[in-house]
Amino acid sequence: MTTTAAPLFDARLMPHRSLPRRGFVVLLVSLAVALGVLAFGFWSLGAWPVAGFCGLEVLLVWGAFELNYRAGRAHEAVRLDAESLTVTRVDARGRTASWSFEPGWVRVAMEQADEEGSRLVLLSHGRRLAIGCFLTEGERAEVAEALNDALRTWRNGPAAPVKY
Repeated sequence: MTTTAAPLFDARLMPHRSLPRRGFVVLLVSLAVALGVLAFGFWSLGAWPVAGFCGLEVLLVWGAFELNYRAGRAHEAVRLDAESLTVTRVDARGRTASWSFEPGWVRVAMEQADEEGSRLVLLSHGRRLAIGCFLTEGERAEVAEALNDALRTWRNGPAAPVKY
């Protein structure tokens, strides 16, 4: 049986990227112009190999940012509906993995990791799944609180009174 009702919780967790594509283009063009001027100066002094290294530096910066943006395509979708809590993880290459939990049994916990800070974990019947590993500490706490509230609403049922 599939439900058409709106989910109680539906979140798409994505890694933060501080530099949008447009900013990246501006940065790369600025770097290319600055290094081009530098390369021309060295070329005119007879140190022509430096020009090649300036071009290589621009290519390396471009490649590093491209790898960073590619890694930023990874995301997780967490959805709680009337039948299940589903976590779908899509990695940077587009490969998908999905986990499904019975909402009545799942527990949301913030576990303290060693030096890494805390981890947001879903626990159910001996299974554990860490979610939102790329989120900040505060963002993981917000997701945990919102998911716990949604699970509490699911467990109370539609006729339960809402207390504020």
